[in-house]
Amino acid sequence: MKFFDEALISVHAGNGGNGAASFRREKYIPRGGPDGGDGGRGGSIRMVADCNLNTLIDYRYTRIFRAEHGGNGRGADCYGKGGSDSILRVPVGTVVTDAATGELLADLDADGAGAVVARGGAGGLGNLHFKSSTNRAPRQFTPGEPGESRELKLELKVLADVGLLGLPNAGKSTFIRAVSAARPKVAEYPFTTLQPNLGVVRVGENRSFVVADVPGLIQGASAGAGLGHRFLKHLQRTRLLLHLIDVAPIDPACDPVANARTIVAELRKFDEDLFNKPRWIVLNKIDLIPADERPRRLAELVDALGGDQPVHAVSGATGAGCALLCQKIMQFLTDTP
Repeated sequence: MKFFDEALISVHAGNGGNGAASFRREKYIPRGGPDGGDGGRGGSIRMVADCNLNTLIDYRYTRIFRAEHGGNGRGADCYGKGGSDSILRVPVGTVVTDAATGELLADLDADGAGAVVARGGAGGLGNLHFKSSTNRAPRQFTPGEPGESRELKLELKVLADVGLLGLPNAGKSTFIRAVSAARPKVAEYPFTTLQPNLGVVRVGENRSFVVADVPGLIQGASAGAGLGHRFLKHLQRTRLLLHLIDVAPIDPACDPVANARTIVAELRKFDEDLFNKPRWIVLNKIDLIPADERPRRLAELVDALGGDQPVHAVSGATGAGCALLCQKIMQFLTDTP
């Protein structure tokens, strides 16, 4: 199934019911006075996060949602019925914004979290509210207020503790297969990952974390090139980024250090907060370097990369170094609020 992480919908809350202009008419009770009831409140549109949903596909084809209108008031002090709310269920991690103004309406980052995104209109007043010593037979009443209508933009930002960064074919999908039960597609050509993949990494009893793999980045991703720009938002909720670097690229002209700097530059252009997240360097595919050359070449890479971020060497294909890296990630997440 295709991963739908964005949707544009139209919501219309219910209108309030009109108030009534009515008078009490009973035998033996002359001049009974006004008895028009108020109109009912219109139903509102509510968004609720549901952990059983994974994508926004339910809003791909159904785009217009309406709540029930409030009932009109009636005589004999009868108030109109309130309209039922319309509840829209979305995946945990959905951000709701007003498409016209860009205003953030809700960030539903926990199961069961909810927010009213369009309020129903208030009911009108019946004529019993207008009686006084000088106006004993009022015929005034007020109409119900219209409910709010909005165009909403829904964006799903997956919830994960660790996010994977890297160029296409850096080995991100192979790595997540090695450390979790997730089974994303792996192939020898670039852009095999077309949607985010989540994997749960268990490092002991009641000790686990969630890792997110997103499509590889290329130069210009911050401006929309390739697939990375669209999915970088899924890394904004993570607590730690793993920057995977292919230490043995197929193309001999490909420079791992230059590639790494390209990713860092694109990250900074996209979001300064994302750039400032803790980021570890993971030198991947070390199994492709001859064992006798491995220490020297890895040391040269570490020196060329510079910086003070932690550097780890692993092989997603053979699993070498992956268990130790996961233990250190778990420790970091435990020590970091």
